[in-house]
Amino acid sequence: MADKRIDEATQTETVGHEWDGIEELNTPLPRWWLWTFYATIVFAIGYCVAYPAWPLVKQGTEGVLGWSSRGQLADEMSAADQARTSVREALARIPIERLPEDGNLMRQAVAGGAAAFKVNCVQCHGSGAAGSKGYPNLNDDDWLWGGDLRAIETTLIHGIRQPGDAQTRMSLMPAFGAVLEPAQIQDVTSFVLSLSGREAQSAAAQRGAQVFAQNCAVCHGTDGKGLREFGAPNLADAIWLYGNSREAVASQVTNPKMGVMPAWDRRLDPPTIKMLAAYVHSLGGGEDFVEVAADPAVKVDEQP
Repeated sequence: MADKRIDEATQTETVGHEWDGIEELNTPLPRWWLWTFYATIVFAIGYCVAYPAWPLVKQGTEGVLGWSSRGQLADEMSAADQARTSVREALARIPIERLPEDGNLMRQAVAGGAAAFKVNCVQCHGSGAAGSKGYPNLNDDDWLWGGDLRAIETTLIHGIRQPGDAQTRMSLMPAFGAVLEPAQIQDVTSFVLSLSGREAQSAAAQRGAQVFAQNCAVCHGTDGKGLREFGAPNLADAIWLYGNSREAVASQVTNPKMGVMPAWDRRLDPPTIKMLAAYVHSLGGGEDFVEVAADPAVKVDEQP
């Protein structure tokens, strides 16, 4: 262009544009920037040749290296499956009461059980396993049928009140509303509440103690602390499944609620059930397994 000239101050050629006395210098780009730009072009071409890059009608170009994100994911999933397989095989071999002896396997079982719990159990027991009204808190040390690993595994396998399973956890409480007078129900409610200190001793509680001894002690024990062979809860520990108000206790005596839990052996395989048992046991309320062998007539604690 005819208007191009060399700027005297900078010794740089102008581009030939001028606006209100302002001219633009044709300053060249730094060489390092140009070479970086050229390198990105070369890299982009090489990437398009080596890796999937260009979308076509049915699928993209595959690249000469044969790599794909789907293939990498498949390889990683296969490796993870192989790692899980070894853990699951080890879990299948070991008796659950011996699981704590293998610290590494126990840790992996707890981790796997936490994942299985989130998929299968949080709907009833909550994400933190704290439960809610009618759904047990798995963090405390209150257990109807026992809190050692084998007892928890048995509960998971056979469920609670599952028809057609002879080994399911089963406890039944009569509807005392059809047996006792309303006044007797109020008296026994006072006695039950006094066991955990929610009500002071009173004449009603003393009358209720007699009603309790005649109707309730056979399952809950004379001291009200429950009997695991019947799945009868401890009434003296201030842990309540359906509420601790007078109305809630009287309602449970009159027409008891009895929950159910699936028999998980119909849905989950044995290693996963062991992992769930290990996780629940690890939450804080798990009990040690005690094997009684001194007396041949005494069997191992199979039904805590």
